[in-house]
Amino acid sequence: VPLEAAMLQPLPMEELFSAPANQYVLPILGETPSGEPPDPKKCSPREYLEFYIFPVLLPGLAALLHEAEKEKCFEGKRTKFIPSDFLTEWLYNKNPKRKDESFTELFSIPFVKDWLKDRPRPPTPLSVLLSEEEASILIQSFWRGYRVRCDSEIQELRQWQKKLREERHITEVVKKFWTKQEAK
Repeated sequence: VPLEAAMLQPLPMEELFSAPANQYVLPILGETPSGEPPDPKKCSPREYLEFYIFPVLLPGLAALLHEAEKEKCFEGKRTKFIPSDFLTEWLYNKNPKRKDESFTELFSIPFVKDWLKDRPRPPTPLSVLLSEEEASILIQSFWRGYRVRCDSEIQELRQWQKKLREERHITEVVKKFWTKQEAK
């Protein structure tokens, strides 16, 4: 079933409005209802949704679903795709008031900058950022390094290097070297 066709199905809105739900079929994506737009401060919730919210939001939701499909979000794995970020960026850039302005990335949007100043995000975990292949390479390289460091000959070499560093005061020699370099 195409995405647009799925979006045009009636919504169960009995709880929100007194009229039967079958009267509330969503408009075609991007199309505003015919007739003159009602006064946004005096119209009913239904009219407000049909004239002011759905014509803007539905194309954004359709774009969100297409992007989520591209990012393979429906495969059951964790992804780095954040739907609210995508929708915020999409709605901001498709705003008719910004018609002639260039594309703005999410973190360059003024209200997003202000929001993140007060509420910084935690860093994204590596498990989300790395592909399975990249993660397996990291794990394998760590394991190989660990196994090599356990080897008796390597242990002996490391002990010898440690002793050499202590006898020759290598850390102080390096500090003096960098002090001279910074003075130049």
